[in-house]
Amino acid sequence: MLPYSLLIAATMGATVPSLPDIGQFPGLAGATGWKAFDNQYWPAVYIVDANGRMRYSHAGEGDYDGQDRAVAALLVEASTQPPVYKKPSDADLKKRLTPIQYEVTQHAETERPFDNPYWNNHEAGIYVDIVSGEPLFSSLDKFESGTGWPSFTKPLEPANIKTKSDRSLMMDRTEVRSAHANSHLGHVFDDGPAPTGLRYCMNSAALRFVPVDSLQAQGYGQYLGQFQKKN
Repeated sequence: MLPYSLLIAATMGATVPSLPDIGQFPGLAGATGWKAFDNQYWPAVYIVDANGRMRYSHAGEGDYDGQDRAVAALLVEASTQPPVYKKPSDADLKKRLTPIQYEVTQHAETERPFDNPYWNNHEAGIYVDIVSGEPLFSSLDKFESGTGWPSFTKPLEPANIKTKSDRSLMMDRTEVRSAHANSHLGHVFDDGPAPTGLRYCMNSAALRFVPVDSLQAQGYGQYLGQFQKKN
């Protein structure tokens, strides 16, 4: 029987490159032959982190407490590391996104005003990139602009936003994109209310709304405090 610590490590993303009998555990993808570590003992346990570094090894029965400590250390590291936001492949995006979400984020199209999910959304929460999940805006900074698109005075995480000059449609505008996925989000204008005087005019199709009561479960628990202070 494989010690449960090793099973936990595998399910939590730790690399488990070797198993005593691969046929017994077909669900653990990525396992290689027992010869990978030139091991002659059975059972034996190896725990390797996501970077391929050996974090624990033990030949023979026992030392389950040691395995638990190794797994616990990996879980602590995972919980303290900043999340990584990546852009999926174009093929994956075409499968996962709706046509309007794909056209807006990938081809800089603009959705229709007053005919989108978030222009009139007053629920508390945050807005993340529909492509990568990177947090972009907060309902605390959302205001009624009268334009028919969700509008914000500032980004929730400035590091997740980038801007560029946009001279399409015979206009001089500032385009807003997500920093990690490079998704087209909308444009920013200097006619917004205080305190910034800015209006981040976004496309609902580029956003996914995460309500306050789902922040922790979806990995955005660090923003709960902002809403608790508001209350």
